[in-house]
Amino acid sequence: MKLLFICSQNKIRSLTAEHMLQGVPGYSVKSAGTEPRSRIRVNEGHIGWADIIFVMEKKHLRILEDNFQETLNGKRLICLNIPDEFIYMEPDLIDELKAGISQHIALAD
Repeated sequence: MKLLFICSQNKIRSLTAEHMLQGVPGYSVKSAGTEPRSRIRVNEGHIGWADIIFVMEKKHLRILEDNFQETLNGKRLICLNIPDEFIYMEPDLIDELKAGISQHIALAD
């Protein structure tokens, strides 16, 4: 299953999620950001590649819908509602990500 994680700049939340799940059997993982200054900016190829797209906030969902409406057809989009108040790989962020993601896919403990 191919998982795409989206946040604003692809430096903290989505990058943490990608690194958390890298190498987990059964999942291919990528991350990207919605802003022009993102580490990796989301594009149509990312959307087309993904089976499930996890966004951190509702604003990311709106941006994807505004820019990639046709490519999003048939895609599973999930908003994790994780605010931009963490640092990269912060234990509390990892806990939030695990709690949200595990409601939708199987995660090993």
